[in-house]
Amino acid sequence: MRLDQGRLDEAGFGRLLADMRPRLHRYCARMIGSAFDGEDVVQEALAKAAEAFPAAGPIERPESWLFRIAHNSAHDALRRRKRQRAVRSDIEPTELADSRAAADVRVAASASLAAFMRLPPAPRACVILTDVLGYSAEETVAILAVSLAATKAALRRGRQRLRAYAKSPEDDAAPLSASERDRLRAYADRFNSRDFDALRDLLAEDVRLDMPNRRKLAGRSEVSRYFTHYDEIADWRMAPGLADGRPALLVSDPTHVDAAVRYVVLLDWSDGRIASIRDYRFAAYVMEAVAVGRV
Repeated sequence: MRLDQGRLDEAGFGRLLADMRPRLHRYCARMIGSAFDGEDVVQEALAKAAEAFPAAGPIERPESWLFRIAHNSAHDALRRRKRQRAVRSDIEPTELADSRAAADVRVAASASLAAFMRLPPAPRACVILTDVLGYSAEETVAILAVSLAATKAALRRGRQRLRAYAKSPEDDAAPLSASERDRLRAYADRFNSRDFDALRDLLAEDVRLDMPNRRKLAGRSEVSRYFTHYDEIADWRMAPGLADGRPALLVSDPTHVDAAVRYVVLLDWSDGRIASIRDYRFAAYVMEAVAVGRV
């Protein structure tokens, strides 16, 4: 959905948030360099938007307004992680017509999150908005609140660097340790055999569950219900693997012959117990930016 202007009531605002969430994730994941951390930023941005909406008055360009909040949230996250570099290059007032525009779009579409993280923040934002999400230079100006000349110059620099990065191979992710692999496989085996009582016994008392785009629960008694819901459905099978280099459960639908990974589940452990579960069942758009590998 592309909304350029107009008044939004509460119901329309809710639809806007739901419709825009996958696009916001495509942006935030590439700005942050992680599909999973990008989803955290999206959640933060949507919370800020919901808080600001009642007092915002008429919003001339709702989509640009929402993207600007997401952009600022991504920068806040980068500052918190101390990853943002104070890089400012001289801005040239004009840009020659780029006959490689279509090729640049293909490069951006196939670039890894790590490649985007090698770009300075301003070129990174311009390339994502223009070449990944398809916004015009004028729309990018409205989202980033910078001049057209600065936007075009940053876009040119970002495209040049991304083309160079595409020619250089990236380092492979470190393999899982034997203990991590065994722990993941044991969890997957118990899940697939529906031995949910055994998994409940592994929950820490203060365990947290996050199912992005659906619900959050905290505490062993509340999170135990998570397994009950899975026991009522059959469109899943779990396997140990890697997701963006992190240990993960890869979830596929056993009724589909292609056995493609539909979504992933991340676990954090503390003293041999499950401290947190992040299940992306209801945020399948995250997978567009996730590199998965089986072990």
